[in-house]
Amino acid sequence: MRQNPIPKAQLTRFRIALLLAMAADALQFLFLPLLVEGADSPADDVVDVVTGGLLIYLLGFHWEFLPSFAAKLLPGVDLAPLWTLSVANVYRKTKRLAAGQAQEPEQGPMAR
Repeated sequence: MRQNPIPKAQLTRFRIALLLAMAADALQFLFLPLLVEGADSPADDVVDVVTGGLLIYLLGFHWEFLPSFAAKLLPGVDLAPLWTLSVANVYRKTKRLAAGQAQEPEQGPMAR
C-alpha cells in the first residue's frame, strides 16, 4: 500500500474542502435553479462567494477557483459540478508535487 505524500493535516483540509464543494454544487444543482437561473440569482451568487472564500481559506488561493466562480455566472454552465472539479484538480496537483519532492534525493555538499 502506497502512503499518501500529503501531510495528514493538509489531507484533512482537502477532505473538508471536497465535502464543502460537493455540498455547494448539490445545493446549486438541486434547489437554487427552482427559484431563479444564472447570474440573476442573488442566492446562487451568495453560495458561490461563500464557497470560494471558504475554499481559499482551507486550501489557499489557486487559479482553478477563478474559472469555477466565473462560469457559475453563465446560465446552464452552473449545472456542472465546477467547485468539486476544481478542488479535485488542486488535490491532484498538490499530490503530484508532494510525490515529486519526496522522490528527489537530498542534495547536499557531499552529493557532488
